[in-house]
Amino acid sequence: MFVVIINFPPIKAGKDADFREWFASTNKIFANHKGFVARRLLRPVKDGNYAAIVEHESHETFMAMHNSPAHDEASKPLGLLFDGRPTPQFYEVIIG
Repeated sequence: MFVVIINFPPIKAGKDADFREWFASTNKIFANHKGFVARRLLRPVKDGNYAAIVEHESHETFMAMHNSPAHDEASKPLGLLFDGRPTPQFYEVIIG
């Protein structure tokens, strides 16, 4: 299994609800891609920014989704929601 942990930058003032709505709606879009397992949004317990965990069958299936026209379209609103760009880190599950 392949996992991406995405650290989101600060959300622009007044855009928190819009971000959560965007995340929920894009979950439905990305769930249709081959190899998709799960995508979860994480809220910090204390201070900090949101993060997400994305699980795919493989790096190849993740990249196919990430490079798709649907992903390009879904990513368009991000500039209106964040001060900065999300930062992904890629992992291969070796025990679990």
